[in-house]
Amino acid sequence: MQDTHIFEAAKAAWAGAADFRSRRTRYKNYTYGDQWCDIVADTDGNPCREEDLLRRSGKRPYVNNLIRQLVKTIVGRYRTISAETALYSGKNKAIAQANCLSELDSRLLEEFLISGCAVQKIVSERRFNGTGVWIDNVDPRMFFVNPYKDPRGWDIELIGMIHEMTVAELINRFAGGDRTKATRLRRIYDVENGNAHSGFAASSGALGRADLSESFLSGGHPDKCRVAEVWTFDAVEPEDGESADSGAYRLGFKWRCRFFAPDGSVLDSFDSPFAHGSHPFAIKLYPLTDGEIHSFVEDVIDQQRYINRLIVMIDHIMASSAKGVLLFPEDQLPKGVDWKDVQLCWAMADGVIPITGRSNVLPQQIVTSGANSGAYQLLSLQMKLLENISGVGDALMGRSTSGSTGAELYDNQIRNATIALSDIFETFTSFISERDRKASAVKS
Repeated sequence: MQDTHIFEAAKAAWAGAADFRSRRTRYKNYTYGDQWCDIVADTDGNPCREEDLLRRSGKRPYVNNLIRQLVKTIVGRYRTISAETALYSGKNKAIAQANCLSELDSRLLEEFLISGCAVQKIVSERRFNGTGVWIDNVDPRMFFVNPYKDPRGWDIELIGMIHEMTVAELINRFAGGDRTKATRLRRIYDVENGNAHSGFAASSGALGRADLSESFLSGGHPDKCRVAEVWTFDAVEPEDGESADSGAYRLGFKWRCRFFAPDGSVLDSFDSPFAHGSHPFAIKLYPLTDGEIHSFVEDVIDQQRYINRLIVMIDHIMASSAKGVLLFPEDQLPKGVDWKDVQLCWAMADGVIPITGRSNVLPQQIVTSGANSGAYQLLSLQMKLLENISGVGDALMGRSTSGSTGAELYDNQIRNATIALSDIFETFTSFISERDRKASAVKS
């Protein structure tokens, strides 16, 4: 396949994941508390955030973030399991310690629960901390792969990611010490010579808010250069004199890497240098039924939305209900007593309100509640449904224990509660196994 076709195929693969990136952003917003972020139509049919529409109606957009607690519980359970099984103390212990894999994998599991996507890159190279095998979590917003359906990823033919580099890093990586190549790189990225030696890019965004543009190799960080790393499974013509099966003509296959500039120029290309002969990515998409991705958080979004609405409804009912309103007949007001005097006496704990006693209707206080609205019962039902759908129950969260619960019974409760999540844990474990296999091959 020609380089131009590969570049266009990579752009198409990245564009084809636009819907996934959009859904991931929504799920991430819900996980971290921005749960009124959906775009809806107002009374005039104009699009607006659901939060803004709620405020216009005089209501407060309350959030009771249960999704975050579910995710934290599962990640915490994974940390406990990995510690109990000494997951990071095997043959790859040195790699695990150098890369802080316990922390790295925990953050990746969090991403896996939110988006259903787990991607890491495993390479052997020289870095600031020395030369060795390095493992990095890959941002799903910067990742692309051809549509595939095999959960093992055996039908992947194109995979890669977008890098953002300073000009100095770009030149050091791709100029190869050649001044002519460095000049060509500056020309491609339209940068002045004075910027080429700067390794620091001025920050233009808020800390912790890494927003990315929805384009393949343009936009992003204003002071960095974007480069696309693309790996393809290429067919290879047999060399002269090679034959198989009594001279039968057969094609070979190999993984090849190309680095592209935004204009499609090839900055570097090489065959897979790894002992495993494949690309450097470990990838797991969940559950990949018919090639589709559906995350853990996706399953509980509707329950979380309904819980928030019920809380807003209950708050609105309580706010609009009569609370201590005093009905005072006018003919019960004695001469010389002002209505303000009645109001002040009524507000006092030991106040005395004089009345004429000429009427059979005495002053009375009105107090109502929304207890009969059914909202409380619906809220309780939705909380239970959230627990049933997520599989994260009281036992897993440590809420159902008592002093009379024995250690063995408690352990059984935990194991039974984990059964509903065993598919997620086992799927992520298979990802870890594939990652470790590639790390071992890179090391060798």
